[in-house]
Amino acid sequence: MESLERELRRGTLELLLLRILADEPTYGYELLSRLGKRSSGRFHIKEGTLYPVLYRLEDAGLVVPEWDQPARGAARKVYRLTAAGEERLVELTTEWRGFSAAIETILSGQEPEEEER
Repeated sequence: MESLERELRRGTLELLLLRILADEPTYGYELLSRLGKRSSGRFHIKEGTLYPVLYRLEDAGLVVPEWDQPARGAARKVYRLTAAGEERLVELTTEWRGFSAAIETILSGQEPEEEER
């Protein structure tokens, strides 16, 4: 049976990659590096996991690849968030915040406050 952490990583990877790309266009290795740093090492994933997700995001029109030619070194493919990607990021962020708030409420053992009508 897979660990909960592994399943959560898989389920949130799209959201996290879109969030990192919202800062600036980024190439694959840098995405891996930023994901690891921002998660204090909890999201250490391999390229074999990253690229299929990027290709799905590309196919969905959420990111677009572009070739970047640095002053020194070889050209590399960077991924840029599209307008549709920005919208999807907002949707996923809203869903995640609602989901995580519900989990926190359950784990706290408290009953949620009743909504006023």
